Amino acid sequence: MSESPRDPIIRTVPQPADMNGNGDIFGGWVLSQMDIAGGTLAARVAHGRVATVAITAMTFVQPIKVGDLVSIYGEVSKIGRTSITIDLETVVQRRLDPTPIQVTHGTFVFVAIDDDGKPRQVRP
Repeated sequence: MSESPRDPIIRTVPQPADMNGNGDIFGGWVLSQMDIAGGTLAARVAHGRVATVAITAMTFVQPIKVGDLVSIYGEVSKIGRTSITIDLETVVQRRLDPTPIQVTHGTFVFVAIDDDGKPRQVRP
């Protein structure tokens, strides 16, 4: 995690309904939150609609617990003709401990799309 202060794209708290059979937060829930965060950033860059086309890397470092404060950060790592690659990092703060802990990181690729769902060029 970088030492400079930054704002999360998403900040949320998972609930008991988001747990897997082991009592931790289901990995699919985390992926969906990261996809929403990445899509939000990519749409800003693309000035319009985007669609997820790939998750080229994903690492689960530590589990997320019910009640953790989950923050998802992202930065654009590459802009292609129609695609935008976003590096995402999920950080939690445990309920009674404000120490930030990185729990996942991944690379998501989005493509800019028009109103018909067809790829379009990302405006410079």
